[in-house]
Amino acid sequence: MRYDKGHKDETRRHILDVASTQFRESGIAAVGLAGIMSEAGLTNGAFYTHFASKEELVREVLTDALTRREERHRANLESGVALETTIRDYLSTRHRDHAGKGCPTAALVAEIARHPKATRDAFTGKVADFITLMTEQIRHGSAKERRRKSIAIYSTMVGALQLARAVNDKTLSDEILENAVEAAVTIANAR
Repeated sequence: MRYDKGHKDETRRHILDVASTQFRESGIAAVGLAGIMSEAGLTNGAFYTHFASKEELVREVLTDALTRREERHRANLESGVALETTIRDYLSTRHRDHAGKGCPTAALVAEIARHPKATRDAFTGKVADFITLMTEQIRHGSAKERRRKSIAIYSTMVGALQLARAVNDKTLSDEILENAVEAAVTIANAR
């Protein structure tokens, strides 16, 4: 059977999207290739036309999802959206409640620490890019101080989102988000 030009790229994109959502919702270890391919409407054998291994898929998903998040953040920066708005959006109940479409860092960071060097290298590069971008939004302090602040803010955001998702007390979860917003905004505005 002959396919239209671009079919292979579209299929690969679809597999990436399905895997990305499943990994963020359930975790990398809990998601099998059969489940990804079934949800994508493809056979298990079709997977190897696009990826050499699950680990390659994980790297591609991380790189793709983090690049998309970085592009949204860059668009906000170029549009003059304040860092506080980015912080509030990240630490929102909407983001907490929809992990499958949210930040892959918050959803997967604990698992990534156990993956091979190539995967961790890809993740590290994207996180470093995001920190650099966030540093550009901080207005006060030397370059070194602004970078230090951006690392503290990003760490606060990711950790708070993980905690807010993990606790089973909605009031406490909301408090975690609200207090993390306050702390991150305070760091960002400190002179």
